[in-house]
Amino acid sequence: MKKTLAIILLTLSVSAVSYAQEYKPFQLYIGLGYAIPDGGGGVLFDIEPAYRINDQLAVGLRYEAAVMAKNLGGGVEASASGVSSYTLNGRYYIGDSNFRPYVGAGFGIYSLGTVEVDGSTASADFGTKFGFYPRIGFDAGHFNINIDYNIIPKENDVKNSYIGIRVGAFLFGGKN
Repeated sequence: MKKTLAIILLTLSVSAVSYAQEYKPFQLYIGLGYAIPDGGGGVLFDIEPAYRINDQLAVGLRYEAAVMAKNLGGGVEASASGVSSYTLNGRYYIGDSNFRPYVGAGFGIYSLGTVEVDGSTASADFGTKFGFYPRIGFDAGHFNINIDYNIIPKENDVKNSYIGIRVGAFLFGGKN
């Protein structure tokens, strides 16, 4: 009885893992976009290698760099901030046609830097925070469009969170 149960479990495990995928397992996304912080705007760049566990689920790493101008209020004449992030994320694809919408989320480390100019004085502030982001988007052929909301805790009463809208392409990862 134990031997038969072990053989059945082994057979089910192997068959669940070894079915043929319609999409290649490795992807490399590269994107450019617009960053929207509270009261400002900027540009962002990201690169994201990912691995498809199956046709509907992919896990990956993302490096993103964003440069933004922000309105901090309180008499500050100008401020600029830079954010770079290293995150782990996942995507769940809906459907398997050439147009593939997805939802996902990620979390990781955000390195922050802000420079403020107020009249004749300037100040700089740097820090590292843990943050996360929900995202939605779609793949169409080898092109990708997505939007995410990077939720980063405040520092010195300055909001660090921002929306990222990006357009990009991916290498590898298409249909077999």
